[in-house]
Amino acid sequence: MTDTNTLRGIATVNYYVNDLEGAKDWYIELLGIEPYFVRPKEGPAAYVEFRIGDYQHELGFIDSKYAPKGTASGPGGAVVLWHVDDIEAALERVKAMGAKEYDPLTPRESGFITASVIDPFGNILGLMYNPHYLEILGSTQKA
Repeated sequence: MTDTNTLRGIATVNYYVNDLEGAKDWYIELLGIEPYFVRPKEGPAAYVEFRIGDYQHELGFIDSKYAPKGTASGPGGAVVLWHVDDIEAALERVKAMGAKEYDPLTPRESGFITASVIDPFGNILGLMYNPHYLEILGSTQKA
């Protein structure tokens, strides 16, 4: 196993939420898809997960009653930035859906642009226009 990378890619990003049903519905509206995985299958959900984007990354939401002891409530110290093709439109859309600006639209060097919001459930949702993401995507789609 010496020829494998230690970190091979994001498998799942999980957010803890107090209102799992509300978060599920909000992200269904944002993403335009239903979660592909819900547990338990019967009764109130404790976990829902979406597969999103070009690489089908997993975005999960867990009822906060299952959060490890000491988990901070509200925004934490890490921001996961999801590539979007039109960051201005994406930012306006999530704000129109009730998200609050956390870090404003910020042009970075070499064409990178970032922004983040706090979703209605208290989690940071990072948005990024990332030219490198598009380069890697293009290189993997060449036959």
